[in-house]
Amino acid sequence: MRLPEDPGVRSRAGRAATAPTRRVPEPDAAFWVVKILTTGMGETTSDFLVQRFAPELVVPAAFVVLVAALLLQLRMQAYRPAVYWTTALMVSVFGTMAADVLHVGLGVPYLLSAALFAIALVIVFALWRREGTLSVHGITTGRRERFYWAAAVCTFALGTAAGDLTATSFGLGYLGSGVLFLVLFAAPGLFFVVTRRAAVATFWTAYVLTRPLGASFADWFAVPRDRGGVDLGPGPVSAVLLVVFVVVVTVLAVRARSASGRTAAAVPSSTRSSTARAARPSPPSSR
Repeated sequence: MRLPEDPGVRSRAGRAATAPTRRVPEPDAAFWVVKILTTGMGETTSDFLVQRFAPELVVPAAFVVLVAALLLQLRMQAYRPAVYWTTALMVSVFGTMAADVLHVGLGVPYLLSAALFAIALVIVFALWRREGTLSVHGITTGRRERFYWAAAVCTFALGTAAGDLTATSFGLGYLGSGVLFLVLFAAPGLFFVVTRRAAVATFWTAYVLTRPLGASFADWFAVPRDRGGVDLGPGPVSAVLLVVFVVVVTVLAVRARSASGRTAAAVPSSTRSSTARAARPSPPSSR
């Protein structure tokens, strides 16, 4: 799933100097852990804010914060864990609110809202496909990254509607929905590990499923017992998830800074030596 290397590049320093700069994280184990954290925290944070304050004020405010986070993220020329994951968290919060506005505010059934968000996601993918790839490894330009975040908003809203659909409309409850989506989330990853095929399709399938997976378990901890939950409340659940989120993202930021420092130290040394050789004056002619 990695971008192909330039066959003319031999050294690690050369690869670091010539490879396109990543604007989003690699989908490794840490990525999926933080992604699921953001989905759960987005669900309970949205519920807490809407229940605690007036929705007509909270939803526009969340949208403004989301836009500000997106603008900051899009200004980054490379992946910065703190900025990226803060943006992802705000996408999660606002995506939850958008899905809830359709159902609670406008009375749109979960099945219909899930279908609408799925159609929106397909449209984004169709437009993005004109760039030549839907792979996250190809997100090296601002235009591709904008498509990426548009898709992310759609996936969060779609996942929210799908999770509520299975938990309430289908009667599985939040714990049952969480277990269901855990199995569904593992399936594309297992398929890719076994076959090494369909990397892009399996990634985006898993990406969509993280939303109802994290949200279902977060809701299970938060909602009252008469709704099948543990009754911890959305505020405490959000607070615990926030602490874990900050710790993990801080670790990722330190690791990224350390790796960047090693790369910066390696590239200039090789570059300086080759440049010095090229700039060295030729010995005077004996004639």
